[in-house]
Amino acid sequence: VGVWAALLAIILLAEVGSLLDTVVTMGAVLLGGYTLRLDGQARAAGFLLLAQERAARAAEAESAALAERARIAREIHDVLAHSLSAQLVHLEAARLQIEGGYDREQVLRRVVEARGMARLGLVETRQALAALRGGLAPVEDYLRELAVDGVRAEFAGESRLLAADASQAVRRVAQEAVTNARKHAPGAAVTMRLEYGEGAVTLEIRDEGTEEPGSELGASGSGYGLLGMRERAELLGGSLEAGPTASVDEDAGADEDPYGSGRCGRPATKGFTVRLRVPA
Repeated sequence: VGVWAALLAIILLAEVGSLLDTVVTMGAVLLGGYTLRLDGQARAAGFLLLAQERAARAAEAESAALAERARIAREIHDVLAHSLSAQLVHLEAARLQIEGGYDREQVLRRVVEARGMARLGLVETRQALAALRGGLAPVEDYLRELAVDGVRAEFAGESRLLAADASQAVRRVAQEAVTNARKHAPGAAVTMRLEYGEGAVTLEIRDEGTEEPGSELGASGSGYGLLGMRERAELLGGSLEAGPTASVDEDAGADEDPYGSGRCGRPATKGFTVRLRVPA
């Protein structure tokens, strides 16, 4: 505006051209100045948007990194906590047997069981690393490996490869549920059933219960194994129910303490069911 006013004063004082020429010239100057102002504002807004976009990308990358760290932490915990706690129980039992003067065969059996748990933990670690790399793996072979010593595996629906997250959820829940059945209902028959549905898979692990007291493994662990599995299922948009068989069959067992003290307070003769459903 200042430049425009000064130029207008010079033209009027110099009496250059007609009034029409003066108006047209000053109008062009004013329009040019206004255009430059709009261009400057547009450039400033563009730089601001670019800065905001860069900040958003940085925040998204940081969030993705934190989520991946949490995922890796879950995998490490699920694999190592299970394997190492079982090994610790077997080795502690071997130590007590040695101190108590038990025979060599019992001590050797405990050591062999601990070695087997170490090997299984190594296999689980490798599988977890493969899943973290985004690989797709069939879960049926893994469930068949678990189907020993009174554990039966059943499959229904059209078999297909599952995404890494869904595959890991099925594996971890199967491992946790079978291990807990062995802790709290030793000798009980256990049935694992994996059903492929439309857009989802359902895994059900059901034991028939037993009159026998729980093994010394029942005292190991923090009691939050299936709670962690429920959180894993919910992160995938699925659900997990755990409780006495009757309550789970009635869809009323999801809020019970999963495998806590006394297995939710159930009598030893009643069965226990864990049911996982995840989109896949």
